[in-house]
Amino acid sequence: MERTTEEKSKEPKLPAKPRKDIIKVVLGLFILFVLITMWLNSKKPPIVESIPYEKEVKGSAFVSANLILIDQMMGNWLPNDKFWPTVLLDNMPNFQLGQLELVRYNIRILRDRLSRMRSTDKLDPYTEKAFSALSNDPYKWWFPSAESRWKEAHKLLNLYLSGLRDGSSQFFPRADNLAELFQDISSLLGGINTRLLNASREKKVVKALEDSGEGESQVEVEIPWYKVDNNFYYAQGVAYALHATLLAVKIDFRETLEKKNCMGLLDSILDDLRMSYFEPLIVFNGDIDSIFANHSLNLSSLLADAKQKMDSIIITLTRG
Repeated sequence: MERTTEEKSKEPKLPAKPRKDIIKVVLGLFILFVLITMWLNSKKPPIVESIPYEKEVKGSAFVSANLILIDQMMGNWLPNDKFWPTVLLDNMPNFQLGQLELVRYNIRILRDRLSRMRSTDKLDPYTEKAFSALSNDPYKWWFPSAESRWKEAHKLLNLYLSGLRDGSSQFFPRADNLAELFQDISSLLGGINTRLLNASREKKVVKALEDSGEGESQVEVEIPWYKVDNNFYYAQGVAYALHATLLAVKIDFRETLEKKNCMGLLDSILDDLRMSYFEPLIVFNGDIDSIFANHSLNLSSLLADAKQKMDSIIITLTRG
């Protein structure tokens, strides 16, 4: 028997599909996923506090320090990321580029000086190939990817370390080699400090020294506001890798440093580098009389102090 229209009207109506609620939930979960992904990929690695080494193997600490740094880069390399949302990150990619730059300096000196008795000696094949691998374009995603080249460098340095153990490879912790390493690093710190200083609101004009005989010229330099944090995190990446490197230097070059009375200066540089590893919520570029800090200048002062002490060590090492 068919129900009447009145009976049909009395039946409870089923609720409409909560499409709007579903969309809200999905959107909320998506935003949560993006925020967690961005946060996880924005975390800087913990500062390296100790370097593993083998007492009977010269150079084991220096190689181990660089293996630690390369291992970090292999794990989650961001500068070549092409996928959303991590492609939007810029702080950690710049930090990693700074880290890579210091590792390149280390391995170049290892190839050219530390692994050879004289400059005329044949290059160690493992350090030569490791440096070539690290020279790969850091933004390259494949054919070959940057990560694959870092992995290759890691493998080659492990082979070099094995060579140090069995005597087929060499490491010479001489004063002149350490001075060469510090000279290159000092030059790198000088360039970084220039970039950090030029991010200051107070400094729009800097002097460019020229050897033309026409005196000093002035050029206008202004770091765009959107690049201030890039410079900051790049400098921090260099400082982070340098801290691990100097811990290794303290081990492998202990005899030289103690003989030249430079151990205290090196410890002071390590203190500066540890203090430079601070994490502002936002990288501000405030005026000198502003309530906002100028984090670029704060970091620059620490790195400038480290550079000055390193230059003092270089002078002591080269006196003979």
